[in-house]
Amino acid sequence: MADFGNDPGLWAVKGIGSAAGAAVSLVYMLPRGRREAGSRFFTGLICGLIFGGPAGLWIVARLGIGGSLSGAEVMLTGSAAASLSAWWVLGAMVRVAERYGRGKSGVSRQ
Repeated sequence: MADFGNDPGLWAVKGIGSAAGAAVSLVYMLPRGRREAGSRFFTGLICGLIFGGPAGLWIVARLGIGGSLSGAEVMLTGSAAASLSAWWVLGAMVRVAERYGRGKSGVSRQ
């Protein structure tokens, strides 16, 4: 198992993976405006930094490739995956809430 201490190189890899995942999430589902783009990017960045290590370890364990990847590769993969999936989960919840929130209050938010 890889040692994920406070190595500056791993923090850099986490940041790169998080930024890449956040950028890909913006491309796959285009934001409605600058504010949404900014909030989605920073949400993905933060989630990738926080959950990059555990997500990378989970992915490596599920795929059974733990011995063939370095700690940096595990961290990069995990950070990108956590960052990308953060928006998909949060974005889906926001859009569902918007859809069902209009019907109950009778007021349309635009």
